[in-house]
Amino acid sequence: MARIKGALNTRKRRNKVLKLAKGYYGSKSKLFKTAKEAVMKSGNYAYIGRKQKKRDFRRLWITRISAACKMNDINYSTFINGLKKADIELNRKMLSEIAIADPAGFTALVEKAKAAL
Repeated sequence: MARIKGALNTRKRRNKVLKLAKGYYGSKSKLFKTAKEAVMKSGNYAYIGRKQKKRDFRRLWITRISAACKMNDINYSTFINGLKKADIELNRKMLSEIAIADPAGFTALVEKAKAAL
Protein backbone atom coordinates (compact mmCIF):
# COMPACT_ATOMS: atom_id res chain seq x y z
CA MET A 1 0.00 0.00 0.00
CA ALA A 2 1.28 3.44 -0.91
CA ARG A 3 2.40 5.75 1.86
CA ILE A 4 0.59 9.06 2.23
CA LYS A 5 2.97 11.94 2.56
CA GLY A 6 2.07 14.99 4.62
CA ALA A 7 3.89 17.67 2.66
CA LEU A 8 0.82 18.78 0.73
CA ASN A 9 -1.32 19.27 3.85
CA THR A 10 1.55 21.02 5.67
CA ARG A 11 2.08 23.40 2.75
CA LYS A 12 -1.68 24.17 2.59
CA ARG A 13 -1.82 24.89 6.31
CA ARG A 14 1.25 27.13 6.18
CA ASN A 15 0.01 29.01 3.13
CA LYS A 16 -3.31 29.63 4.88
CA VAL A 17 -1.51 31.28 7.80
CA LEU A 18 0.79 33.26 5.50
CA LYS A 19 -2.23 34.49 3.55
CA LEU A 20 -3.78 35.78 6.78
CA ALA A 21 -0.49 37.53 7.61
CA LYS A 22 -0.32 39.31 4.27
CA GLY A 23 0.52 42.97 4.70
CA TYR A 24 2.20 42.53 8.09
CA TYR A 25 5.51 44.32 8.65
CA GLY A 26 8.81 42.60 7.86
CA SER A 27 9.29 38.92 8.55
CA LYS A 28 5.82 38.61 10.08
CA SER A 29 4.42 38.25 6.59
CA LYS A 30 7.22 36.06 5.21
CA LEU A 31 8.28 33.50 7.82
CA PHE A 32 5.80 30.89 8.99
CA LYS A 33 6.72 30.85 12.67
CA THR A 34 6.55 34.61 13.19
CA ALA A 35 3.49 34.85 10.91
CA LYS A 36 1.69 32.25 13.01
CA GLU A 37 2.43 34.20 16.20
CA ALA A 38 1.28 37.46 14.63
CA VAL A 39 -1.93 35.91 13.26
CA MET A 40 -2.77 34.37 16.64
CA LYS A 41 -2.15 37.69 18.39
CA SER A 42 -4.20 39.62 15.83
CA GLY A 43 -7.02 37.09 16.25
CA ASN A 44 -7.02 37.80 19.98
CA TYR A 45 -7.07 41.53 19.34
CA ALA A 46 -9.97 41.14 16.90
CA TYR A 47 -11.94 39.07 19.43
CA ILE A 48 -11.38 41.64 22.18
CA GLY A 49 -12.19 44.47 19.76
CA ARG A 50 -15.58 42.99 18.91
CA LYS A 51 -16.48 43.03 22.61
CA GLN A 52 -15.12 46.56 23.11
CA LYS A 53 -17.10 47.87 20.15
CA LYS A 54 -20.37 46.90 21.87
CA ARG A 55 -19.27 48.69 25.06
CA ASP A 56 -18.15 51.79 23.18
CA PHE A 57 -21.40 52.15 21.26
CA ARG A 58 -23.50 51.67 24.39
CA ARG A 59 -21.43 54.36 26.14
CA LEU A 60 -21.95 56.71 23.17
CA TRP A 61 -25.72 56.14 23.13
CA ILE A 62 -25.98 56.75 26.87
CA THR A 63 -23.98 59.98 26.54
CA ARG A 64 -26.26 61.22 23.76
CA ILE A 65 -29.43 60.34 25.70
CA SER A 66 -28.03 61.98 28.83
CA ALA A 67 -27.27 65.20 26.93
CA ALA A 68 -30.77 65.27 25.46
CA CYS A 69 -32.27 64.62 28.92
CA LYS A 70 -30.38 67.56 30.39
CA MET A 71 -31.92 69.77 27.71
CA ASN A 72 -35.33 68.63 29.03
CA ASP A 73 -34.52 69.14 32.73
CA ILE A 74 -34.31 65.48 33.73
CA ASN A 75 -31.33 63.29 34.41
CA TYR A 76 -30.57 60.05 32.56
CA SER A 77 -31.33 57.53 35.29
CA THR A 78 -34.65 59.16 36.17
CA PHE A 79 -35.59 59.19 32.48
CA ILE A 80 -34.81 55.48 32.01
CA ASN A 81 -36.69 54.65 35.23
CA GLY A 82 -39.69 56.65 34.01
CA LEU A 83 -39.67 54.85 30.65
CA LYS A 84 -39.67 51.48 32.39
CA LYS A 85 -42.57 52.49 34.62
CA ALA A 86 -44.46 53.82 31.58
CA ASP A 87 -43.92 50.45 29.79
CA ILE A 88 -42.05 52.09 26.92
CA GLU A 89 -39.56 49.53 25.65
CA LEU A 90 -37.08 51.35 23.44
CA ASN A 91 -33.43 50.39 23.44
CA ARG A 92 -30.71 52.94 23.95
CA LYS A 93 -29.69 52.92 20.31
CA MET A 94 -33.17 53.97 19.18
CA LEU A 95 -33.48 56.51 21.99
CA SER A 96 -30.23 58.17 20.92
CA GLU A 97 -31.36 58.25 17.29
CA ILE A 98 -34.65 59.87 18.34
CA ALA A 99 -32.75 62.39 20.47
CA ILE A 100 -30.63 63.42 17.47
CA ALA A 101 -33.13 63.25 14.62
CA ASP A 102 -36.40 64.19 16.34
CA PRO A 103 -35.98 66.42 19.43
CA ALA A 104 -39.75 67.04 19.63
CA GLY A 105 -40.40 63.28 19.75
CA PHE A 106 -37.78 62.90 22.44
CA THR A 107 -39.44 65.65 24.46
CA ALA A 108 -42.72 63.74 24.20
CA LEU A 109 -40.97 60.65 25.56
CA VAL A 110 -39.56 62.71 28.43
CA GLU A 111 -43.05 63.98 29.28
CA LYS A 112 -44.41 60.41 29.33
CA ALA A 113 -41.50 59.31 31.53
CA LYS A 114 -42.11 62.22 33.93
CA ALA A 115 -45.83 61.40 34.08
CA ALA A 116 -45.11 57.77 34.97
CA LEU A 117 -42.95 58.73 37.95
